[in-house]
Amino acid sequence: MRARSFSHVGITVSNFNRAVWFYWDVFGCPLVGVADTPPERVRSFFGVSAPSPDAASAGQAGEAPRCKIGWIRLPGGAVIEIFEFQPQLPPDRIPWNRVGLTHISFNVRNTHRWYEYLQRKGVECISQPEQSPRGHWFFFARDFDGNLIEMMDLGYMHYVLHWLGPLGGWIFRRGMYKQYYA
Repeated sequence: MRARSFSHVGITVSNFNRAVWFYWDVFGCPLVGVADTPPERVRSFFGVSAPSPDAASAGQAGEAPRCKIGWIRLPGGAVIEIFEFQPQLPPDRIPWNRVGLTHISFNVRNTHRWYEYLQRKGVECISQPEQSPRGHWFFFARDFDGNLIEMMDLGYMHYVLHWLGPLGGWIFRRGMYKQYYA
């Protein structure tokens, strides 16, 4: 058994409509589906309960937990699944050395132009484009909730990985990366 392809990544957002607009306006990625999750499923599947006593004193007493889910399609077929929960916890910056997901990455051309474009759009860029020891260019930005987005230009390696990636994986599993499969 093996996976056919990468499908999607899920991100919990503070504001559903703002997330839809951000990914459309900045990256040209359209919303392709929306679902409102029934409160009982929000409780049982996601483990999110009704608002806390603090929220109740703010006028949310008796409200059932809610979750709106959306699917944003990227060129190439991958999807960002966005969740807006009510009640919600505040965002928390994820340190690089914490086990778990750290960022999403978009494959682009010309990271320097992307950097300038994102700056004009008001997107927080936390590093300038730099070249890796293997030759590709990249930089990091944040969405409006602070989620890290890596902008990566693989150069010619994009085509090598796209067309020869399966063959390279087969060769490397049997050669220089064999130790990782033992």
